[in-house]
Amino acid sequence: MSKLVSKPVCLADFEVHFLQSLDRIARDYFTSGANQEQTARDNVEAFKRYRLRPRMLKDVSNVNMKTTIMGNEIDFPIGIAPTAVQKMAHPEGEVATARAASSMNTCMIASTWGTTSIEEVAQANGSGLRWFQLYVFRNKQITMNLIQRAEQAGYKALVVTVDQPVVGKRLTDDRNKYSIPSHLKLVNVNTDGLRSVHNPLDTQQSTESVVHQYTHSLMDSKLTWDTITWVKSFTKLPVIVKGVLTGEDAKLAVQLGVDGIIVSNHGGRQLDGVLATIDVLGEVVEAVEGRVEIYVDGGVRQGTDVLKALALGAKAVFIGRPVLWGLAYQGQTGVEEVLRIVKEEFKLAMALSGCAKLSDIQPSLLAYDRKYYCKL
Repeated sequence: MSKLVSKPVCLADFEVHFLQSLDRIARDYFTSGANQEQTARDNVEAFKRYRLRPRMLKDVSNVNMKTTIMGNEIDFPIGIAPTAVQKMAHPEGEVATARAASSMNTCMIASTWGTTSIEEVAQANGSGLRWFQLYVFRNKQITMNLIQRAEQAGYKALVVTVDQPVVGKRLTDDRNKYSIPSHLKLVNVNTDGLRSVHNPLDTQQSTESVVHQYTHSLMDSKLTWDTITWVKSFTKLPVIVKGVLTGEDAKLAVQLGVDGIIVSNHGGRQLDGVLATIDVLGEVVEAVEGRVEIYVDGGVRQGTDVLKALALGAKAVFIGRPVLWGLAYQGQTGVEEVLRIVKEEFKLAMALSGCAKLSDIQPSLLAYDRKYYCKL
């Protein structure tokens, strides 16, 4: 394992600290993907298949990265993806992340499975831009309560996760019999039953993690496009669907009047073997024909990744695991530093590609080279 440099200068440096500092159970939970983790690896590797075609002799003395998402201005097109149980990475958890997002003037998507309440995250985020990631549960009253709380706490959009009607198979969590640490709770949903599914020390009762069993019991496997219609009927907030991976589903989403789409494969934690999100992005953008905003998460590790995603038509990208790395490194300050580094990398990539503003980033900036297709 690499040794951490005295001060991180890229996102990979934060990952080194993260891997060395967290206990095995927490580290494995955050890093693992589904099954053989093919998709989790390919999300990162896929960006290497896209090569840049920079233009020269452009005035890049003033590079402007400001943009709007869902009508709200942010300083740069890099937001924070929803990640669960953040207090396993740092005692302040989601509060530190929310403060960092606000101070950097970007968007945070708060997770249903947070270890800090919807309201506390909102308070920490202050006047910052925040969206709420929503699971649709079998018990619709739970879902309705979450929507109402998010509205009352000033969240500006609902991000409905559509790729988890059932929970994916995560072998590392099963081997560890992963359960929420005893001092933490998933406070937005009553998870008292989580600890009583079975004794996590009794390896004879099940080969699955405690969390897998409990969340599976809550998820609505009857999730359909009608569910999106129901959510839209229940809220006045913009509804963004997260987890779309085909042009066909993107068209259906638009037909139902969704306000945005996040191209996502759940960080490679649901169905292993699906395409990397950057490889799907162009298909989704083409399918929607500019009718809604498209975002993407998964595998973004440097500023050139952001540039490539925007060249393929994304309005913004969202990063998940790197935020956890920064959180584990130094709480709010660590998250701010992660965002600052990738922001400055993106600014540099824009300048060196001849792009002074986001509208200069066009598909012609990219070339796709199959020679760099990763070995899975």
